[in-house]
Amino acid sequence: MRLSWTGTLVAIGAGVVLGVGALHGWAQTPPTPQAPKAEADKAEADADKAGEYDQAIWNKLHFPSPGSRVTDAQCLACHQEVLERRVRPSTLAGLKTSETLAWYQTLDTYTGEQDTFHRRHLVLPYGKSVMNLSCTFCHRGHDPRDEAPGSSATAASQATAGFTLRKVVDPSKTCLLCHGTFPNKVMGLPGPWPEVRKGLENANVKNGCLICHAQQFRTNRHNVTYLHGAKIEDLAKESSDVCYGCHGGRSWYRISYPYPRHAWPAMSPTVPDWAKDRPTESDPEYRIEDGAK
Repeated sequence: MRLSWTGTLVAIGAGVVLGVGALHGWAQTPPTPQAPKAEADKAEADADKAGEYDQAIWNKLHFPSPGSRVTDAQCLACHQEVLERRVRPSTLAGLKTSETLAWYQTLDTYTGEQDTFHRRHLVLPYGKSVMNLSCTFCHRGHDPRDEAPGSSATAASQATAGFTLRKVVDPSKTCLLCHGTFPNKVMGLPGPWPEVRKGLENANVKNGCLICHAQQFRTNRHNVTYLHGAKIEDLAKESSDVCYGCHGGRSWYRISYPYPRHAWPAMSPTVPDWAKDRPTESDPEYRIEDGAK
């Protein structure tokens, strides 16, 4: 009995010691079970995606290519979703898009329901009829090494010549070409076009712009690769909204774009003060030398 009692005490004591040891980390912990196969597969897939993204960043299509143009088909091979998206059926405040007007719907030249930015500029019928835009018109090539001025040897010249961070659209070279404000003061008009047009247009005069711009002023226009100039001129015969749509009607900025002041027949040799710094030719990148599309 005595040995048995002692043995029992020893066994109990050992159990208590082991229990306390486990609480304090003295006892050996069991090995951690390995992650389930599904988690391992997901981790591997994520790593593959990260590698694909890195490869995409350094794809030659993303670099500046002054000697050749990247086609829309090449861009849309990976970015097709920009044309597949649609606007929300209602705003976050609950306003239905079918019962409201977006700012771009306020002119008669836009018809149909509200639509996304990229679709309005690239695939909708009216936009395609007057514009010849491409993905690279806004999204220029970039060097992935150049996050900021002076970040690499290739950025040295850009730091002094005006730098734009990579992947950033420069609105002064893109959006502002069509979405500046209406320069009525420069044109000598007494007020904004919606007010002035009332006294210029009637059943016989459908486009008040052409009273001056048919033969007198700025008759050399729209001869650039990103516009369908002949189509614009043809449509403008029926409505001044065709002109006003880009010349202030859908203004994003409080300034107007300093369009090149192309010479026109009987143009005065005296240059007004506001035009002394204006170029006299379109950007060579977009110029159509023969004036025909």
